[in-house]
Amino acid sequence: MSRLVRARLRALVCGARAAWRRATARRDAGMVTSEYAMGIVAAVAFAVVLYKVVTSGAVSAELQGIVKKALDARM
Repeated sequence: MSRLVRARLRALVCGARAAWRRATARRDAGMVTSEYAMGIVAAVAFAVVLYKVVTSGAVSAELQGIVKKALDARM
C-alpha cells in the first residue's frame, strides 16, 4: 500500500472512532428524571417491604431473642 492510501485509511478509521465516541458519550450522558423517579419508587417499596418483615411478630421475636442472648453472654 502506498503511504497516501495508508494515511487516508488511518484518517477514516480515526474519524469513525471519534464519531462513535461522541455518539456514545451523548447517548450515555446520565439518567433522566423518570429513571431517577423509578429508582426512588423502587427503593421506597423495598424499604416498606423490609420494614413490614422486620416488624412482623415472628421476626421481631427472633431479633429480640438474638439481642437477649447476646446481652446475656459471658465475656
